[in-house]
Amino acid sequence: MCGINGIFAYHYASRPVDRAELLRTRDAMSARGPDGAGDWISQDQHLAFGHRRLAIIDLSEAGAQPMASADGRVVVTFNGEIYNYRAVRTRLEAKGYRFRSGSDTEVLLHLYAERGADMVHELRGMFAFAIWDAANREVFLARDPMGIKPLYYADDGWTFRFASQVKALAAGGAVHDDPDPAGIVSFFLWGSVREPHTVLRSVRALPAGCTMRVDRLGAHAPERYHSVAGAYVAAERAPSPAGPAAERLRETLLDSVRHHLVADVPVGLFLSGGTDSAALAGLLRDVGGSEHRSLTLAFDEFRGTGDDESPIAAEVARTYGSEHEICVVSHAEFEADLPHILAAMDQPSIDGVNSWFICKAAAARGLKVALSGLGGDELLGGYPSFRDIPRWVGRSSLASRVPGLGRAVQTVMTSRLLARLDLNPKAAGALRYGGTYPGAYFLRRGLFMPWDLAALLPPEVVDEGLRRLGPCGGVDQPGEQTPSTSFARIATLETTNYMRNQLLRDMDWASMAHGLEVRVPYVDASVLDNIAPLTVHGLLGSGKGALAGVPRPPLPVSVTAHPRTGFSTPVARWQEDLTRSGARAGDTPPSNPGQTPWARRWAQVVATATLPGFGGAT
Repeated sequence: MCGINGIFAYHYASRPVDRAELLRTRDAMSARGPDGAGDWISQDQHLAFGHRRLAIIDLSEAGAQPMASADGRVVVTFNGEIYNYRAVRTRLEAKGYRFRSGSDTEVLLHLYAERGADMVHELRGMFAFAIWDAANREVFLARDPMGIKPLYYADDGWTFRFASQVKALAAGGAVHDDPDPAGIVSFFLWGSVREPHTVLRSVRALPAGCTMRVDRLGAHAPERYHSVAGAYVAAERAPSPAGPAAERLRETLLDSVRHHLVADVPVGLFLSGGTDSAALAGLLRDVGGSEHRSLTLAFDEFRGTGDDESPIAAEVARTYGSEHEICVVSHAEFEADLPHILAAMDQPSIDGVNSWFICKAAAARGLKVALSGLGGDELLGGYPSFRDIPRWVGRSSLASRVPGLGRAVQTVMTSRLLARLDLNPKAAGALRYGGTYPGAYFLRRGLFMPWDLAALLPPEVVDEGLRRLGPCGGVDQPGEQTPSTSFARIATLETTNYMRNQLLRDMDWASMAHGLEVRVPYVDASVLDNIAPLTVHGLLGSGKGALAGVPRPPLPVSVTAHPRTGFSTPVARWQEDLTRSGARAGDTPPSNPGQTPWARRWAQVVATATLPGFGGAT
């Protein structure tokens, strides 16, 4: 896990690379790679790669980056981990390729030499990398199928720049920092910025599951090699799998955990009171790995209440033999860390506070790698949206087909006459959006509605942002296939929206701020391919109940019977304390970020602190 960046002055009349700019961008990501720094510049001075290293596999200098092949024809800068690199290496060695290190990075060099852009189909892991192909004089970039690792770029028609963070590109000094209305509007609609947009007009995200080539003509359009929607469509078209579904689920997850344990440093576990992380604790013991450490967040304000997950987590740790520690976060620590949390956000988000504190605790205890149960809800249908959205669509679909009716109802319900009524702010959009899966999802996950934005942003920003995002705030991805089953539709929406744009991105900035690598065994393209046929054909039942029987022994009843609290924090209560002591109202996030007044107020605080040009911020 690292920070990568590069500059490619591809135009024939462009000036040579400015090494000082390269280093400014690279070192703006120093927290991502505290174990080393490197740079490489081509002989003609028109290409440069930078790298900040967090050493996880092959801790020696042989694994340092940027890394060049023996003949110098291929150079790579790489962020992430390739979990199947040993198997790929064995195959390449059998074909005559020779290795000088024990790193997964070198596997990328030889695999590209053998397969070119098709190399991505053989990789299992989380990654974002750039490869210089001297023979074809082009840069090849790739991002992992699920979008776990970020990759951002800017192209001004002369020079192409890329980095692991938007702020790092801006820190280089050559990327225009004009705000992007689409990115800003998407933050207020969703509570996070939707890819490929960013908060800067000149910077884009390489979409998950895509590759890109940059040659003397500049950056070509991203090319998709993996699609979550496509995986579900394939699962729907395939025959219903034979054999015990529960055993297939277990074997798939055991295989994923084995792969995610590949490291030359100890691997810990984030353990809450929920099913997802508890199942991982059991699977860690089942794969026969060495004794592992687990960590749980706790808060004095929750002690003795149903929101306190630490007793259940401790029972899980005892059941599966974890070396467990409970990490208590206080009001004072939250207040002291708040400026650092906002500064660490690469792009604004209303979430990520939990991730910050658990990553901080892990790093303070010497861990460099930890597993997280993130992604289980999307994979197995654990969110209420899997139940609610089909019902909403069924109720609203007929009325929503009447031309103009939804917009007319919205206009009436948002009029001054009804503004004084205590109505859910989303009720005005029920008919307009509720009749389709993307629209109903927008109502479910949306923070503000489009008609709320006039009170928050200049009209020209709202108009351009909404126009560029498209219907339902940009939920649908152009050109994507559409699954037919309700489960697959909602799973696709949750995976490619909430998980990708918020949960994974929040975990990335929060973990990297502490020099920690977080791995997510449920978020894996191979796992999706194996589990999707079970879920779309209804072979695992509803929700995540099937996870309880995956470990041996099964999860304790205390876990399966406990109402899920969402790994919450007591910051709403902390905000009340700050208000009573005379602090400015609205300076803390909600206990459960989402569609609440607290979340909307917190969004304005985050925007003021993080968005360029918003509320006086820069």
